[in-house]
Amino acid sequence: MRWILYLFSLLLVLGAGGVGVVAWGLYTYGQGLPEYSQLEDYEPPVVTRVHGGDGRLLAEYATERRVFIPINAMPKRVIKAFLSAEDKNFYNHPGVDFISLASAMVDNIRNYGTNRRPRGASTITQQVAKNFLLTNEVSIERKAKEAILAFRIERTLSKDRILELYLNEIYLGFGSYGVAAAALNYFDKSLDELTIAEAAFLAALPKAPNNYHPVRRREAAVTRRDWVIEQMGRNGFIAPSQVAEAKAQPLLVKPRSATEFVQAAYFTEEVRRELMERFGEKGVYGGGLSVRTTVDPRLQRIADAALRDGLMRYDRRHGWRGALHNIPVVAGWGDALADLEKPSGMLARWRMALVLVVERDKARIGFSDGGLGELPLAELKWAREWKENQSVGERVGRVGDVLAKGDVVLVEPIAENGEGEPYPVGSHALRQIPDVGGAILAMDPHTGRVLAMSGGWDYEMSEFNRATQARRQPGSAFKPFVYLAALDKGYTPATRILDAPFVIDQGAGLGKWKPANYTKKFYGPSAMRLGIEKSRNLMTVRLAQTIGMDQVTEYARRFGIVDSMPPQLSMSLGAGETTLMRMTTGYAMLVNGGKRVTPSLIDRVQDRNGRTVFRHDERPCEGCGASEWANAPVPKIPDPREQVADPTSAYQMVRMLEGVVKRGTGRRIAELGRPLAGKTGTTNDNVDTWFVGFAPDLVVGAYVGFDTPRTLGRRDTGSNVAAPLFKSFMAEALKNRPAIPFRAPPGIIHVRINSETGALARPGDKSVIQEVFKPGTEPTGESRVIDGGFAAGWSAPASDVGGGTVGGTPAVAGSGRGLY
Repeated sequence: MRWILYLFSLLLVLGAGGVGVVAWGLYTYGQGLPEYSQLEDYEPPVVTRVHGGDGRLLAEYATERRVFIPINAMPKRVIKAFLSAEDKNFYNHPGVDFISLASAMVDNIRNYGTNRRPRGASTITQQVAKNFLLTNEVSIERKAKEAILAFRIERTLSKDRILELYLNEIYLGFGSYGVAAAALNYFDKSLDELTIAEAAFLAALPKAPNNYHPVRRREAAVTRRDWVIEQMGRNGFIAPSQVAEAKAQPLLVKPRSATEFVQAAYFTEEVRRELMERFGEKGVYGGGLSVRTTVDPRLQRIADAALRDGLMRYDRRHGWRGALHNIPVVAGWGDALADLEKPSGMLARWRMALVLVVERDKARIGFSDGGLGELPLAELKWAREWKENQSVGERVGRVGDVLAKGDVVLVEPIAENGEGEPYPVGSHALRQIPDVGGAILAMDPHTGRVLAMSGGWDYEMSEFNRATQARRQPGSAFKPFVYLAALDKGYTPATRILDAPFVIDQGAGLGKWKPANYTKKFYGPSAMRLGIEKSRNLMTVRLAQTIGMDQVTEYARRFGIVDSMPPQLSMSLGAGETTLMRMTTGYAMLVNGGKRVTPSLIDRVQDRNGRTVFRHDERPCEGCGASEWANAPVPKIPDPREQVADPTSAYQMVRMLEGVVKRGTGRRIAELGRPLAGKTGTTNDNVDTWFVGFAPDLVVGAYVGFDTPRTLGRRDTGSNVAAPLFKSFMAEALKNRPAIPFRAPPGIIHVRINSETGALARPGDKSVIQEVFKPGTEPTGESRVIDGGFAAGWSAPASDVGGGTVGGTPAVAGSGRGLY
């Protein structure tokens, strides 16, 4: 009996010692552990997705490409596979599985000295503790801390929450964080589409994804997968027949299908910047936001094509700037050509070619893959030598005028010439990346929603967005706001303005400012409408002088063109810098009846849980959420837009701009045969060119100019450089759409007048139009003439026309008196 007492005492001492060791370990390793309660509210970083107006994907932003799946949406098959592979007793242990731990110790002792990998016994809870709160350090201290944290986590979180964190956080190779991303990257499937064998393979990966690579280590991957399948069978998760069937399936990896993205790089970058301002980097790259934008993919394609086509047409008119490279035409030329870096901005359908032989009427060319082709002389005719100030050299008479043997050039396959006649197979056209910049922007004038934005030839070549970042002088495109200010003060489209020389003495040492018309001619008294249709500078300056530049600067601010414009007469001709976005928005407020709109790129943003965190349209809609509709009246949505101009004045301005298209500087657009209106803009020395215009429900702005300002050419203006972009866009955008006339506000009066004189139409007059007037302003006889400082005999109050003074507004700087 004594030995039993000794044994009992020994066990008691050892037990007490063990308890002491455990207590010491808990105290020692339990100090300063990370705060585990944060896991209760932990949200793993997930992908933010940006969608177009039709729901198609524009972009994805993420630091880790994870798709978060709530545990209640996780397929049971996937859960069972991971429990079988990692922790079959997960729902029964308190954080550490002592049974599995003891079994692992026995197996490891038994396998000691063999080449078998030691078996671990970490539970899913312990892996959560390690992945979220600890490091991957291999040490007893880390394992002890991991166990302590596992106990504490189990007391704080539910089993389902722990499993949810694990399945969405774990790294499974192929750049996959979480099981949903892994299913896509390995099998191009969603989780609920996975077979038993595929789910088992994913469950085989957590320990060491690279050791079970399905291609490089296929045999090990299949062995590990089959082991997981067997564990699922032993645990009763699948039937024996399913075990055999799953193991018989080959391990086939299918790369993830390429995600179709809407191509709108400039627009998307603007959206990203706005999201960064609102939600910060963490919110954008890990917040799992769902962003619905305003872009219309169809209109975006049209905008991109119109801009590229317009820039190419301009570039071809101004000659050939030379080959990309010149290399020897010797053996191995194909490899030398392949080694050359492709220029940024090269379109997908273009190829780099080497000129092998130059003949009089064609060049023989070769490609890096050994293919051959031809460049016919007809496709080189445009390539006259480029010269300073965008002029060109002599006409091209033979291929040698353009190309030399060894030249590396860009070409595009072509099947027929400009007359539709077929070319021989293998024919190509010479191409050149334009060095001019430009932008086109389309907007809904009633809401300010940006429907399309193309900010340059190619985003990869230049991220500079010429629609939003390029501040340029709008030139005559600003004039409508001068005329609108006058209309709001009681003038009419028939008011006559003197078109004659105008000189401002700017003060001592500053010289005189002498604005002139583009034609360098003077036309005498002319109707206000004619001043906008023909873009008469002198008429515009006199009108601005009459109504006062303070009024003009106020309208520039009110319409968002320029926030703080100097009250100088040159500003009335568009000397103040602005952007295409601002100009287009200003024109939107003309066609929508003079109501303020704010340009918007984002309609709505939802967080990862589907809760709306931003909405651009905040108007209430009482009754819109009704579950059923039974002959109830249609809900009325309030219109909170500020009225920034008299709607009748805005309509008069719209009709005057329609005259620009019908009879003025934008008349080439009239060929479309639709109600369209707009205005050209060209700055001094033809540096910047604009056309901004609209249909009743679509406003479009186009700009072309060099990033480093210089002349576009002696004869290149808004009418032949920017207006064709507008025309090309509208032709496609409005195709197969009904022609809608501009909407007139109540009370407008139509009167037949002579468009040149502004007088009532008489028998025999040729230039007769239906003019629009506000009630009480229609002409009754010969109108008087505005001469720059006063309007003799004009019926408006003197305060409305500058009090009868002359020279009250400085031209460029200082002050002076207006002469005419």
